[in-house]
Amino acid sequence: MPDEGAEPSLSQTVRALLALREAVLEGALQPGERISEPSMAKRIGLSRTPIRAALMRLEEEGLLDALPTGGYAVRAFTEGDILDAIEIRGVLEGTGARLAAERGASPELLTQARACLAEIDALMAEDRLPGDGFQDYVPLNARFHALLLDLAQSPTLARQMERATAIPFASPSAFVMAQSQLSEARTILTLAQEQHRAVIEAIEHREGARAESLMREHAKLAIRNLRLALENRRALGLVKGASLIRLRPPDS
Repeated sequence: MPDEGAEPSLSQTVRALLALREAVLEGALQPGERISEPSMAKRIGLSRTPIRAALMRLEEEGLLDALPTGGYAVRAFTEGDILDAIEIRGVLEGTGARLAAERGASPELLTQARACLAEIDALMAEDRLPGDGFQDYVPLNARFHALLLDLAQSPTLARQMERATAIPFASPSAFVMAQSQLSEARTILTLAQEQHRAVIEAIEHREGARAESLMREHAKLAIRNLRLALENRRALGLVKGASLIRLRPPDS
């Protein structure tokens, strides 16, 4: 084992963080399960120093809870927790869209956003949606939302968005793969793409209030997908971190 007093290398800390995050999101570590530095150091094969840093980071991200007696426990998420996380993301994205409109958006970024929308249009014209085409839709959707954030020209907002979407269920594509299993898939995709196009138009025309309202409304599609996924266990199984969701009893 490396010297416990040594400063952990960046690569060791990143390795520990990625391994622990993956174990949590893939269900290898279950909600409520206690996690200690020694056990995780042995499991991953690193010293306790990078493990400690990784555990602290995962607590900051909201995936772990610090225990009063020491150590951490994997956090469970209720439907209410997830709804709040999506709502917060919608508020931040709405603010970003308004700032982009009010400040005047970069023509280059607007061109990139429109090109991304064109790629989504082309994908939707194929026969793979709904179906395996969702594997290609996810990165396109993520890219579009990242471009929207860039259009705001606000490093402060970008930092807050990074914190908000550290919770796996808050990202714009969190429930997209679950959506692929739903009969409503194409209807939801069509509406999402209409909102994507409308917000770019609002930003381009410097309509701040409209751009903000559109992105707030757009986040509600994720809430719709969440509720549909919670009713369909096969769909829910495609959600990253689904094992962390505390499901309500069927009759509740």
